[in-house]
Amino acid sequence: MKPYLLSILLMLALLPARKTFAQTPEAENSSRQWNAQWIAVPGDNGTSYGVFYFRKSINLALKPASFKVHVSADNRYKLYVNGKLVSLGPARGDTYYWNYETVDLAPYLSAGENTVAALVWNEGQYSPAAQISYRTGFILQGNSPAEEVLNTNNTWKCMRDNGHTPVPGYFFAASKGEMVDFRQAVKGDWTATNYDDTLWRTADKVGDGRLKGTAWGIEWALVPSTLPAREMTYQRLQKLRAAVGADVPAVFPQQKAAVTIPANTTAVLLLDQTFETNAYVTLNFSGGKDAAMSLGYAESLYKKGSKGVIKGNRDEVEGKEFVARIDSLISDGSPGQSYTTLNFRTYRYIRLIVKTQNEPLIIDDLYGTFTGYPFKRSSVLNTDNTEINKMLDIGWRTARLNAWETYTDCPYYEQLQYIGDTRIQAMISYYNTSDNRLARNALTQMDHSRLPEGVTASCYPSRGTQVISPFSLWYIGMLHDYWMYRGDDDFIKNKLPGERGVLDFFSKYQQADGSLKNTPYWAFVDWAGNMWGEVKGKDGSAAIYDLQLLWAYQWAADMEVKIGLKDYANIYNQKAIQLKATIQRKYWDPAKKLYADTKEKNGYSQHVNSLAILTGMLNGAEMTTVAKRMLTDTSLTQCSVYFKYYLNMALVKAGLGNDYMNWLDIYRQNMAMGLTTWAEYSDINTSRSDCHAWGASPNIEFFRTVLGIDSYAPGFSKVKIEPHLGAFKNIGGEIPHPKGKVAADYKWENGKWLINISLPKGTTGVLVWKEKQYVLKAGSNSFKI
Repeated sequence: MKPYLLSILLMLALLPARKTFAQTPEAENSSRQWNAQWIAVPGDNGTSYGVFYFRKSINLALKPASFKVHVSADNRYKLYVNGKLVSLGPARGDTYYWNYETVDLAPYLSAGENTVAALVWNEGQYSPAAQISYRTGFILQGNSPAEEVLNTNNTWKCMRDNGHTPVPGYFFAASKGEMVDFRQAVKGDWTATNYDDTLWRTADKVGDGRLKGTAWGIEWALVPSTLPAREMTYQRLQKLRAAVGADVPAVFPQQKAAVTIPANTTAVLLLDQTFETNAYVTLNFSGGKDAAMSLGYAESLYKKGSKGVIKGNRDEVEGKEFVARIDSLISDGSPGQSYTTLNFRTYRYIRLIVKTQNEPLIIDDLYGTFTGYPFKRSSVLNTDNTEINKMLDIGWRTARLNAWETYTDCPYYEQLQYIGDTRIQAMISYYNTSDNRLARNALTQMDHSRLPEGVTASCYPSRGTQVISPFSLWYIGMLHDYWMYRGDDDFIKNKLPGERGVLDFFSKYQQADGSLKNTPYWAFVDWAGNMWGEVKGKDGSAAIYDLQLLWAYQWAADMEVKIGLKDYANIYNQKAIQLKATIQRKYWDPAKKLYADTKEKNGYSQHVNSLAILTGMLNGAEMTTVAKRMLTDTSLTQCSVYFKYYLNMALVKAGLGNDYMNWLDIYRQNMAMGLTTWAEYSDINTSRSDCHAWGASPNIEFFRTVLGIDSYAPGFSKVKIEPHLGAFKNIGGEIPHPKGKVAADYKWENGKWLINISLPKGTTGVLVWKEKQYVLKAGSNSFKI
C-alpha cells in the first residue's frame, strides 16, 4: 500500500503549486453569464420527434464589420441569415459539455432589414445512438451588448412544421429517414427577409443559457466547440444506371436538367455517384400534386434472392436489388418545391421512385452537398505505382467519410466513435494532416465517458452505455500515440488521472500472478474466430487480454515517468515485469514456438502472437521465427482487416518489413470488388459496412513502414527513419510534423542508394540502414550508401 499512499500525497502536494496557464475559451467565458434563453415552440413536450423553425428580423443602420453570435440547439440546428446557410451544429457532446458554435454573421448582413432564422429538429425516439439530449431547444447569444439584439427570448417567432414525420426503416444506429408531406408543410422560404410570419407564434422560454460551471444539473452546460465548421461542397451525381417510366436527358444527373414524370406513372431512376460519399441530398421538383416520391440511399446493391446479405461486385447493378434506408415525400403540386435532408446521407447509389397521380411531376434537379471534417491532406507519396496511389486515395476517402464532428466507425449504420476504430483513425490524421483538433476532441470525450468504476465506454458520445473493456486499454494507447506524435504534455498530463482509473479498474480483476480473470463487460478483440468476446481458458484468463494489459502498463509507465508521477511509473513497471513472466509461463508453447490463446494451449492466433512481439515478449531470432509462423500457419486464427494494423506492426518489428507489399491482398480484393472505401469485414462479399476507417492503415504504413518515418521521442522531437523499401528503386514522400514536415526520398542509381532526408527546424533524428545508424540534423541530410 505504501507506494499508492505516497502517490496520493505527492498529488496533493502538487495541487497548490499548479501552473497557471492562459485562459481557455471555457474559462474566459465562464465569468459572464449569458442573457439569452433556451426557447421552444409553445406546447411542445420537448422529447418527441419534431421539426421547428425560428426567426427574428432586425434593422441595421450600417453593414457591420463584425457581428459574432454563439449558437446551439438540442438536438440539431441549421442557421440561416437572409436565406443563406451559415452554420450547422451543434457538434455532438453530452449535457455536461454541450457545444455551441461561434459564427460571425457580418458577411451575410446588410444595411437595413435582416432576418436570422434557424431550423431546429429533435428526432426523439428515432434519434441516432450518438445523440444525447435534454429536450428540444434553441439558443443564440450575442458576443457583445450590441450583438445581444439577437439574443433568443420572446422576441423570436416560431412554428412547428407538421409536414415532417419519421421513417424508422430497419436498424440504423445513425439517423433515420424522413417523411415530408408538402401539403402539410410550412409554405414558402421562411428564411427570407420578406417572408410573412404574422401568423407565427411567440417562442416560449424553456431554460436559461448557462455556461459550464454555472449549470445546476443535467441541463445544457454550454462550452465552446473546439472544432472548425464542417466542409460543405456541391457534389453532383455522376451516372444514370437504370430508368423506368421516364425519358431522362443524356446529361442528367451529371448536369442539371429537367426530368418529366408523366401523370399516372411510376418511374424508377437508379443513380450512381460512382464512389461512396456523405452528402446532404437536395431534390427540387415542381407540379405533380399528390405525387409520392421515395429517395433511397445505399452503399451497394445486393444479389437478388440473397435476403440482403450478398453484395458481390459493387460496380454491378444487373441481377441486383436495392435494400436501403429511405426518405419519402408527397408533392403539393406547386412549382419550385425543394427538399434537403435534415442530416447527411451516406450513399454510392440513390434510387428515386416517383408515383404520380393526375398531374405530371417535373424533377428540376437532384444533387448532393458533401460534408465532413475539413481535413486537408498534407502527406505526399511520390511513386509511379498506380496501385499504391489508388489505395491511398481509397483510404483517405474512407478516413474522411468517418470524420465529421467526431470520428465514427461507419457513416452509414452507426456513426459512433468507438475507441478501437478511433485509435487507428487518429494515427491516420497524424500521418496525413497537421490538424489535431478532432483527435484532441476524441481523447477528451473518451475521458468524459468513464464510468465511476474507471473504465471508459466503448464509444462516446452515446445516449446508451456500452462497455468493451479492452477498448479502455486502447484508449491508453491513444494517449501515448498523441503524446509521441503531437506532444502537448499539459494536455496529456490532464488525462493521466483517467489512465490511472482505467488501470485501477483492471487491477480488480487481476489474479495474484497478474493475469486477468473473467475480464468484465464485452471483451471484444476482433471480428475473427472467438476473438469477438468468447476467448477464455478454464481459469477465466486469456493471453490476448493479459497482453493488452501489459502493453497498457508499458505505455502508462512511459508517460508517468516523464510527465506524471514517478511512483505510478514504478508501480506500472513492476506490474509489467510480473505480467510478462506470467504470460511467458502460462501461454508460451515451446514445441510450437508460439503463444497460445489460453493456458490449455488448444488454440492459437495471429492476434496473441502479434501483441507478444509488440510488447517485447520476444527478441531477435525468436521474434522472427514467430512472425514467419504467423504468415504461414493458416491454423492460427487470422486477423481481420481491423487487427491487421497490429499484425503488420509486429511483422515490421520482427524484421519482415521489406515484404509489406505482400500483405495488402485484402485491399486488392476490395478494389477488385469495386469498393471505393474499405469494408468493415475481411469477407467483402457479406461485409455489413462498406466504409470502415479501421481498415485504412496503409495511409499510415506507406509512410511509417515503407518510407520508414516514425517518432523517436515525445512530440516527434526526434525522428527515426528506418525504411523498408522491398522492391522499390525510386520512392519518396513527406508527412506533416508539429514543426513543419519530414521528407524522405530514396533512389537506386549506379549501384548506390541516394538518400535525401529533410527534418524540421529544431528536430534531430537517426537513419537506420541495414542495422547501421546515421545521425540526422535539422534541415537537409544526404547520403550515398
